[in-house]
Amino acid sequence: MAVIVSASVEVKVPFHDCDPMGITWHGNYLRYFELARCALLDKLDYNYRQMEASGYRWPIIDVKIRYPQPTEFEQQLRVYAELIEWEQRLRIRYRVCDADSGRRLVKGETVQVAVNGATGEMCLASPQILKQRLLPWLDA
Repeated sequence: MAVIVSASVEVKVPFHDCDPMGITWHGNYLRYFELARCALLDKLDYNYRQMEASGYRWPIIDVKIRYPQPTEFEQQLRVYAELIEWEQRLRIRYRVCDADSGRRLVKGETVQVAVNGATGEMCLASPQILKQRLLPWLDA
């Protein structure tokens, strides 16, 4: 799938994110994904506070992660978030790479859906405000 818009952040693996062997505990990658996702949403000018103010919540309904290579304490990572689908849901693809070599270490994906903040009902299509925020990238 084509990337509509992307963003990235750097993360240095802290000691408290590692298991006794110095390897990053698998669940912490979700936090790294969140940091990159927040950077992506900021780039769209539609972050979580703006989503809520527009009357929608966007819960994650699906997560996939693959761990081809481990990461370690103090390793410098670059985490990429790439929006690849938006019409009915936000589908964001992630890559965790070694910041120095660029080698891909972990990959994943999340899916979020719009939920009407007043009724709690899931929307069958993404709200118009999202399309408005995406126009600079959709027209490119």
